[in-house]
Amino acid sequence: MDFRELERDNMGRCRLNSPVPAVCRKEPCVLGVDEAGRGPVLDSKTLSESERDRLFAKMEEDGDFVGWALDVLSPNLISTSMLGRVKYNLNSLSHDTAVGLVQHALDQGVKVVQVFVDTVGLPETYQERLQQRFPSIEVTVKAKADALYPVVSAASICAKVARDQAVKNWQFVEKLQDLDTNYGSGYPNDPKTKVWLRKHVEPVFGFPQFVRFSWRTAQSILEKEAESILWHGRAPRKVAVSGVSPVAGSGSDCGGKPGDVPGRIRTCTSGETGPDGSICDGALAPG
Repeated sequence: MDFRELERDNMGRCRLNSPVPAVCRKEPCVLGVDEAGRGPVLDSKTLSESERDRLFAKMEEDGDFVGWALDVLSPNLISTSMLGRVKYNLNSLSHDTAVGLVQHALDQGVKVVQVFVDTVGLPETYQERLQQRFPSIEVTVKAKADALYPVVSAASICAKVARDQAVKNWQFVEKLQDLDTNYGSGYPNDPKTKVWLRKHVEPVFGFPQFVRFSWRTAQSILEKEAESILWHGRAPRKVAVSGVSPVAGSGSDCGGKPGDVPGRIRTCTSGETGPDGSICDGALAPG
């Protein structure tokens, strides 16, 4: 996989894909959809990282009849979506991404006749949505589809290999001193990940944008370790700037301003109006 595009800009999203096999534009094809990096550690239960790499290499060797496409969503994009004024929850983000990948295959001329999807949320609701969007394709959405359908197993391997590589080779946009890259798997129940989060939380600036602020694990650490902003007429509260668009500087649940850095804690400017109409006195209250 070529991650140069992601390394150039890992604040948003990027799509990676293999060449489309010629046969896939001529013969009926099945397409599998799965994701990785959503929550608890599930991928290591049956396959090691080296085994996933071996199987992905085999798929690459079979490129005359197997193709793949990935939509890589950055931690910053996920947090911005989930913490903005207009909430965009993780399930909806997953569903829309799956729709985009199916449409991408169709746009590339792939003759997709069946789609198998590992569910996110209720399978019946998800399947109905996909079926309405693609009425000419037979859609099947199941829990644990990666263990039921080989094409979803293949999609699962692609997603997990991509995530492994992205996490392992992450390019930090922040110029951090004494940065420890031994952050483990990146899952919230990984002891190494928890240690890394506690080590690299900054009381005022929070975490690097590598961290998903929408994780409860990250929020809990901020609540204990970060400083609070005191708004007049309001109790002290934590304010994370992870909901701020790096381009527009808006869309934040916390009253972000242009120039705010996603994935940071900010103090308000004295006299600044908060999102609820309260006035900031510029003071910090103990976390």
